[in-house]
Amino acid sequence: MEPSFSKYIWTHTRRHQIWILVIVAISMIPYYLAFDLPKQIVNGPIMGGGFDDGTEPFMPASLDIPYYGTVNLVGGYQLGRMESLIGLSIAFLSLVIINGLFKYYINTFKGLLGERLLRRIRFELVDRILRFRPSYFKHVKGAEVSSMVKDEVEPLGSFTGDAFVQPALLGGQAVTALAFIFVQNIWLGMVAFVMAGVQFLIIPRLRRRLIELGRERQLTARQLAGRVNEIVEGINTIHAYDTSNYERADISTRLGTIFRIRYEIYQRKFMVKFLNNFLAQLTPFLFYLIGGYLAIQGKLDVGQLVAVINAYKELPGPLKELIDWDLQRQDVQVKYEQVVDQFSSEEFITSVETPPDAERMAHIAQPLILANLTLEDDSGSKRLEHVSMRIEPGERIGIVGDSNSGADAVAEAFARIAWPTSGRVTAGEDDLFIMPESLTGQRISYASSDTYFFFGTLRDNLLYGLKHRPVTAVEYTGKAARRRKWQLNEAEKSGNPDFDLDSDWINTADAHAVTDEDGILGAIMAVLDVVRMSDQVLEFALHSTFENDDEPELTDRIVRLRHEFREELHRQGLSNLVVPFEAGSYNSEARVVDNLLFGVLTGVKDQAGLAEGTAFFNRTIEESGLGKMLFDMGLSIAETTLELFQDLPPDHPFFERLSYMSADDIPRFQAMVQRLRNHDYEKASPEDRLAMMQLSFLYVEPQHRFGVLSDDLMKKIVEVREAFHEGIPEHLDPLFERYDPDSYLSAGSLLDNIVFGKINLRFNDAERQVRSVIMTLLQEKPKLYRRVLSVGLDYNLGASGRRLTLVQRQKLNLGRALIRRSDYYIFNRPLSGLDPVLQEQILTDTLEFLNSDGDRPAVLWVLSSRAFAKHFDRTLVFKDHVIQEEQETDGTSKNEGAMIHKAVAE
Repeated sequence: MEPSFSKYIWTHTRRHQIWILVIVAISMIPYYLAFDLPKQIVNGPIMGGGFDDGTEPFMPASLDIPYYGTVNLVGGYQLGRMESLIGLSIAFLSLVIINGLFKYYINTFKGLLGERLLRRIRFELVDRILRFRPSYFKHVKGAEVSSMVKDEVEPLGSFTGDAFVQPALLGGQAVTALAFIFVQNIWLGMVAFVMAGVQFLIIPRLRRRLIELGRERQLTARQLAGRVNEIVEGINTIHAYDTSNYERADISTRLGTIFRIRYEIYQRKFMVKFLNNFLAQLTPFLFYLIGGYLAIQGKLDVGQLVAVINAYKELPGPLKELIDWDLQRQDVQVKYEQVVDQFSSEEFITSVETPPDAERMAHIAQPLILANLTLEDDSGSKRLEHVSMRIEPGERIGIVGDSNSGADAVAEAFARIAWPTSGRVTAGEDDLFIMPESLTGQRISYASSDTYFFFGTLRDNLLYGLKHRPVTAVEYTGKAARRRKWQLNEAEKSGNPDFDLDSDWINTADAHAVTDEDGILGAIMAVLDVVRMSDQVLEFALHSTFENDDEPELTDRIVRLRHEFREELHRQGLSNLVVPFEAGSYNSEARVVDNLLFGVLTGVKDQAGLAEGTAFFNRTIEESGLGKMLFDMGLSIAETTLELFQDLPPDHPFFERLSYMSADDIPRFQAMVQRLRNHDYEKASPEDRLAMMQLSFLYVEPQHRFGVLSDDLMKKIVEVREAFHEGIPEHLDPLFERYDPDSYLSAGSLLDNIVFGKINLRFNDAERQVRSVIMTLLQEKPKLYRRVLSVGLDYNLGASGRRLTLVQRQKLNLGRALIRRSDYYIFNRPLSGLDPVLQEQILTDTLEFLNSDGDRPAVLWVLSSRAFAKHFDRTLVFKDHVIQEEQETDGTSKNEGAMIHKAVAE
């Protein structure tokens, strides 16, 4: 990147900078005229000067030159004093508007230039991040880099529009004001000039320390961002080792350093501001003193003095802003140099747009070769030492070795993750590390045990390897077309590519197992079957929720499946596994509150409506007489619970089974029961009454078995439920969704909608049996199965895929590589987190899958177990960073020397 920021700005905005400088020069004309008009108004129509004959020329073009006289350019129109006053005042107002419009245009255009260059800088920085070698990222913190791209370059964009325009504009305004003052009186002009010079000499010197402090503040803030990111990434380690206080101390120390720097900045900044304001106010004092003296002596008329004072009002602002501009210029240059230094690295991937022979390199049909390759880690320790080998197209090679043998390094070298210390990695005769990523990134697929997933859906991450470039452009019309045209224009002016993110980026031609019927979904289903993820994705779907209006066809099919599920349970004699929601019955497996509501709250974000609905619910219970019954029930539950569990330690496993009371609640309920011992429902305080009722709300008879839920109470609950549903105000109805056997429950998951009831936990393994029946029904309906699976693909993986388990992440990572058609597949212990039996099953299915479309790509697999070697054409055994043995499928072995000789000779 260009080391000088001013030169960088000029290179990319030269034409626009020249244009705005021309506008600034033109704006000085009305700016100067606005200074002269007040003098004409005061000396002319107000003081009566020049109206000896009752009229005076209006708006004559003239120029007053000291010691020479007045030069008349245009005679003007003859007007009386009142007409002249009105005309001059309107002219002054017009000049104010014109000057304001010039400022508006100049400032808006400056902002446009700044935002364009800021966009260009940010894109260049991110583009460089994408081109750094992988080893570079071992030395930097992601949060620090993102902080630089997001925050630290922000002032660079703000300065861009001011880089050349601001000194021209402010300097022009200051010179114009000074020139006008000199024209009126040379001595007052000298006073203004001297005071301006004092400001320019003193203020910048005082601000040098501010620049140094600003640099320190920027560096410490960036380090703080990196440290906070480390805490977020390592939160489990912090909790595991109880180092929270150490981290608090570290953050407190860093914040103290930042506080010290910022406080010193405030002190110095306001000292400079005080001095600057003092000098700015000292000049008017001298004007009044000296100018007043000259006016008394008759050497200066009042109109000139008023004009000088009015002109000087416009001088301190530009002077101060000009000094601020110089400070900002130095500050942004320092920031720019820091950014350039951070984003300049020798570990940089050479940008190669096209391969030497595009037609020949459309596929990698040549063997991949390691020639006398040596790899070292950051400490200088050997990872590979003079290793030579080759992979022929279509060949399948297994590599065996422990984590320090060099086996992993071979896979990383072929995947262009680890760069050679010496030796070469080639595709035929072409160096693999200077070939374009557009070729190697598509024709070589890599998966390891180290996984990373972007924040987004499972589908987006699984198909990520197919998003190389837009495949199908979007056709825009009307307003959207105009907006797209504007986006393309701004992208070009900012040096950004014109890729359309809204286009279809999924290249199905590069995917395995794409079917005419299902398209890319067919490929996804095939890959999920290979990596044993289909059932897990279905589980994601079954726990997903969506609005009825979003998927009306799917919700209708789910409701039909609900009835088929009930029929299937009956057919298999498993009806007792689920207690359904029935309008006239109490569901014994559901909580009391669920039976009272007989539905789900949907308007939880409407706090006012929720509060009103809660009040109506409580009032219905109170007026029906159910409140006292629930109070007595809650008190009985509390007494029984305290009798059974109050002497148990807080970490006793029994508390895990209590859904209505935790170990921490025991003392509170002990005090409450003691207060209520001699008080009935009527005498209890509202707080105690509500607490006991809420305790009863969470009770489930088959689970807690206290025998406090009688048939009469269950009947009463059903009656109150009906009264609640009938009496709920119409405007509160949208906050609540009732259970309806023929309607989809938007607030519930797919599983809730299919089961439409509570699983009867009195039966062992009831939940597994219910899920088994649902899975069987879905598999019998291919279209519905695919649609439900598609819902599961919309499951959000969270930051870095943390919502998945390690096993799920490794399976999905392998699937992401398998879904792409490639010439070479490099697998570096991709399933190390799985048990050996499942690993081998997925391995064999993977090899079979890669041949399913008639292709036979080459496969290099670093194996977790030597027992898997039987599935490969040959196996290489690594030890101590070299190839110790090569074993063919027939079991014959070659020693290291013979194998290396053969590889190099070929």
